[in-house]
Amino acid sequence: MKYTYHPEYCADGGLHQMRFELGDTVIESCGVSAALCDEEYESIIKSCKSWKAAKLKCLEAIMMKLSYEVDTQVDGLSYGLNQRAERWRAMYKDLKKELSSISVPNGLNGMQSPVCGEHYFHTNMQSNVGKE
Repeated sequence: MKYTYHPEYCADGGLHQMRFELGDTVIESCGVSAALCDEEYESIIKSCKSWKAAKLKCLEAIMMKLSYEVDTQVDGLSYGLNQRAERWRAMYKDLKKELSSISVPNGLNGMQSPVCGEHYFHTNMQSNVGKE
């Protein structure tokens, strides 16, 4: 597994931009501080049709990964690992709300979310029934 981030590529439409937008830019310690590895980001980005859908899936993956971390206290030293997930949880809720409010007309079914894979175009959509 690799953990890389190069700020000069933060608008590359890929791994570095996703790390930048999610704030997952601390990659030292080989995965101890990074939420996802390079391969996970790249796989998710390739599997999605849109950038925002990929971002939402990355946030879901991060939340699932962090769900196993618990708050710990040992001899006066405490780790609030649950707080680490709060920032990503808030980003996830905001993005999910934004994506659910975006709709495009679909001639067959009314309004559909652009994330769900429904098509805007359909057969005979330009035909004028009244003119025939």
